[in-house]
Amino acid sequence: MTARSYDAQSLKTAIAESAGLVDAALDAMLPQPSGRQARVQEAMRYAIQAGGKRLRPFLVLQSARLFGVPDARALCVGAAIEALHTYSLVHDDLPCMDDDDLRRGRPTTHIAFDEMTAVLAGDALLTIAFEFLAGAQTHANAEVRSALVLRLAQASGHVGMIGGQIIDMLADESFGIADVIGLQGKKTGQLFQFSCEAGPILGEASAEDRARLKAYAEEMGVVFQITDDLLDVTSTAEKTGKAVGKDAEMGKQTLVTLLGIEGARAEALRRAQAAVDALGPHAARAPQLAALPFYLLDRDS
Repeated sequence: MTARSYDAQSLKTAIAESAGLVDAALDAMLPQPSGRQARVQEAMRYAIQAGGKRLRPFLVLQSARLFGVPDARALCVGAAIEALHTYSLVHDDLPCMDDDDLRRGRPTTHIAFDEMTAVLAGDALLTIAFEFLAGAQTHANAEVRSALVLRLAQASGHVGMIGGQIIDMLADESFGIADVIGLQGKKTGQLFQFSCEAGPILGEASAEDRARLKAYAEEMGVVFQITDDLLDVTSTAEKTGKAVGKDAEMGKQTLVTLLGIEGARAEALRRAQAAVDALGPHAARAPQLAALPFYLLDRDS
């Protein structure tokens, strides 16, 4: 597959359908506000029901279908990764981090509620993600559930997303291309890797299959981050649903600042093709996965 051969409308429809499925799963699995803890439960739901493409659950569903995994099981994992991803956004938006007032076109959780509630809601979303993975409905085999818990802990912890976040917070203008790719591979890429590895883990597939999906996610994650950084430079808050221009304002180095707009776009295209190549024989059996990196190149929000 190449940039000129994918069916954008088919993929857009598939992503929307996947988002609908995971939204329904999240609504069913998240606690209903009740009792004295109702405020934090309301904040959990507020944060996670803000919308979005639900790209990480989409990757879980697509990778799981490759190995014959029932959607019901994949949706448990999709709900887990979306809960964990949402927690990271709630905390990223706090005044002590990125200090954002807008997320997905509406007030961030600490603005809609307060900082204390936002911190606790984020903590609760983080922990409930592992509750989802550990439940018997995710898989009958406890070893599979354990493997999912372990991989998500690695992807989201001090050597994964959290490690990338602290590197990002301490980064300065001395960062070069390798530094930027390294921190983004942790902060953003690790959750994509988990989402793609979840399919072969659920399907009890081979180590080779898992390695192919991981390699695909590594390249696709770079494409996603480059396009996100391009939007920060070229788009508007109305389109993206969040503040733009913040990287330049904070003096952060990105592949856009280091390579320029056209250079970054060229690198994203190269990485998109590398992602498809990494799928190998799975590319023909998973056309939506093969199309996704090129679709990301054209996104405007």
